Amino acid sequence: MAKNTVFTVIAPIYNEVESIPKLWERLSEVMEKAGAPWELILVDDGSTDGSTELIRDLAKKHTSVRPVIFARNFGHQVAVSAGMDYSRGDAVIIIDADLQDPPELILDMITKWKEGYEVVYAVRSEREGETWFKRVTASVFYRLIYRITDVKIPLDTGDFRLIDRAVVNIMVRMKERHRFLRGMAAWVGFKQVGLPYKRAARFAGVTKYPFRKMLKLALNAITGFSYFPLQVATYIGFISAGLSILAIPVVIIVRLTVANSFFGQASTLISVLFLGGVQLISLGILGEYIGRIYDEVKGRPLYIVREEPADFDKSPTGKGANQ
Repeated sequence: MAKNTVFTVIAPIYNEVESIPKLWERLSEVMEKAGAPWELILVDDGSTDGSTELIRDLAKKHTSVRPVIFARNFGHQVAVSAGMDYSRGDAVIIIDADLQDPPELILDMITKWKEGYEVVYAVRSEREGETWFKRVTASVFYRLIYRITDVKIPLDTGDFRLIDRAVVNIMVRMKERHRFLRGMAAWVGFKQVGLPYKRAARFAGVTKYPFRKMLKLALNAITGFSYFPLQVATYIGFISAGLSILAIPVVIIVRLTVANSFFGQASTLISVLFLGGVQLISLGILGEYIGRIYDEVKGRPLYIVREEPADFDKSPTGKGANQ
């Protein structure tokens, strides 16, 4: 491996004050074994529990740590994107701070990278410490996305992965606001491979991806990589119109042959309510896409940084945890 090779590890942080010391400890041990210069970019996504101060302290003690501190909370996917913008490594590793994803797997990722793979993603074969509801909804989420999106995103994969610099350079030029990074990585292409692993329970704290945020992420994935919802609205419209056309002669025949048939307003009211519901659903789907177009047209920055690595006046990262 060339001496100037640098690994960048990106960890988005949102209220993870209990996990940060252990994350640093395990990452330091792993990256020492990697035997190459490395840096750790900690992106503080508007934390309010003391994580920001802890990140600053780590940056003062270790030149390997490069903080990116947001002006407010912008979201997990944007935080990872910011880490990519500030990364300098030939290979970039994304990992969450809760230690559900084992840092030790990074060494296997690096091995695959040396073999020529440009994206090495971790596949969750087992999930500890999660409720049955979380496991079921996550399984449904991944399989739904796989079936209806235009890009085939690997099943049961999160953002824990190693990405080659060539892929990172392309992804940092993709500035859509409603981001789904694992879909973007799949869309880019290149040579990719998965590594199965057992996902552990959180080291501390509570999940930062409750059902509401998972649903929002699913919407971003679907609207960012598929026209399927729009096509469903069209199909429903054609089916409704077809049923109406078929019903016209049936109603005429029944009215002429069967006494007291189709009198009153009940059938009309049901039909109107059904068609009204279809129209409102279709308008809602259109609204989701139009809203995303509106956000893109405004052209606002993805995030605002209050403090960046240059503010800490650090020289390029050295080898090891305490350089």
